[in-house]
Amino acid sequence: MIIVMKADLPADSSELNRIIETARAYPGITTEVHRVQGATRSLTEVYLLGPTGVVPSIKFEQFESVEKVVRITQKFRSIGRHDGAIDSVGFEYNGVRISQDSLHLFPGLCAVDTRENVGRTFAALERHGIVTARAGAYKPRTSPYDFQGRGAACLPWIFEAAGKHGIRIVAMEVTHEAQLDEIRAALASSGGATGVMLQIGTRNAQNFELLRAAGQQHEFPVLYKRGMGITIEESLNACEYIASGGNRRIVFCLRGVKSNLGDPHRNLVDFAQLPVVKRLTRLPVCVDPSHAVGRRDRSADGIQDLFHAAAQGVIAGANLLLVDVHPRPEEALCDGPQALTLDDLDELVEDIAIVRQAYEARVRLRKRRTERSS
Repeated sequence: MIIVMKADLPADSSELNRIIETARAYPGITTEVHRVQGATRSLTEVYLLGPTGVVPSIKFEQFESVEKVVRITQKFRSIGRHDGAIDSVGFEYNGVRISQDSLHLFPGLCAVDTRENVGRTFAALERHGIVTARAGAYKPRTSPYDFQGRGAACLPWIFEAAGKHGIRIVAMEVTHEAQLDEIRAALASSGGATGVMLQIGTRNAQNFELLRAAGQQHEFPVLYKRGMGITIEESLNACEYIASGGNRRIVFCLRGVKSNLGDPHRNLVDFAQLPVVKRLTRLPVCVDPSHAVGRRDRSADGIQDLFHAAAQGVIAGANLLLVDVHPRPEEALCDGPQALTLDDLDELVEDIAIVRQAYEARVRLRKRRTERSS
C-alpha cells in the first residue's frame, strides 16, 4: 500500500508522523517514507510493507494531508504506476527537467578517445543549444583486447569541456562501484562544472550489486539500459533494485535486443515497447538507435536507417535520445561504424524536431477526441 501525501508537504510534518504511527499499529506493518522530487512539484509517499490486505484504506484517507491511498497492483512497487493511480512527476537535475513529457538529445562519444574530440563534439552541441550529452570513460567490451576506455584519466577533459560549452548533464557508463568515487572526485576538482547521469550498460543489466550501489547514492540520476537478452519485466525488476535503495531518479533505456532476427542491424530494434514502459512505470524512457542499428547505412529514400530508428522512438513519445557522435568516426576506437559525423548531427537535430512536432500533434488529437466523448 502507498499513501500519497498532498504536494509539497513539509518533511517535518506532524501529521506525517501520526500517519506513520497509525500504520505501525497494525501487526507486521513497517513503513518507508520516500520523497519524490519532481520536475515541477515534490511528493511524499509512505510505503506500508507487510500484510497490508487487512489495513483499511479509509483509515488514512481521513487525514487532511493525504491525497490518496493506492493498493499496489503490480510487481514494480517503487517505479510502477499501479493502474494509473500514481502520477509520473519526473525529476529535475542540474537545471534540466526530465519527465515522461520532455525530450532531450544526449549525443556524444560512446568512448572518449582524445581531449580534442571531446571539445569538438561538445562545441557542436553548444551550437545547437543542446545541454545534455553522452561521454564514455569506462567501456566494457566483449573482447578483453578491445579498447576499454580512458577511465578516470579522461574525466578532467570531459568535465572541463562540459563546463566550457554549457553541458549540464553527461551520461556516463559505470561498471564498478569504485568508479562513483572517481567521478565525484573529478567533479569536485572541476568545481562542479557539470552533472553526471550514471549509465548502467546492457552488460551490467543484472549486476545486482552495481544496481544497489547506484540506488543507494542520491547524488546522480541513473540511466538503465535494458539487458540485450532479457525481458522487459526482468529489466524493470532491475530498476526496482535501484529504486528500492532510495534513488528514484531513473531513466529506462531501450537499446535493441540481441537476436539474429534483427540482421543486418546490430540488434533487433525494440522501440515499440516504449509506450508499454511508460504505461507500466513512472520512468522517463530513452531510446538508443546507435546501438540498435549499429551502422550508418542509408535507405532508398536517402535517410539513414539510424535516423529512421530514432524517429520511431520519438514518434512514440521517447523522452531521451542517446546517440553516438564522433568528429572522425573512421578514427574512433570504439563503435566508429555507428557514430554520426558532426554534419550528420546537424541533420538529426532538424529531423527530430519534425518528428517531435508530429508526436505532439498526435497527443493533441487524442485529447480532442477524449474531450468530445466525455
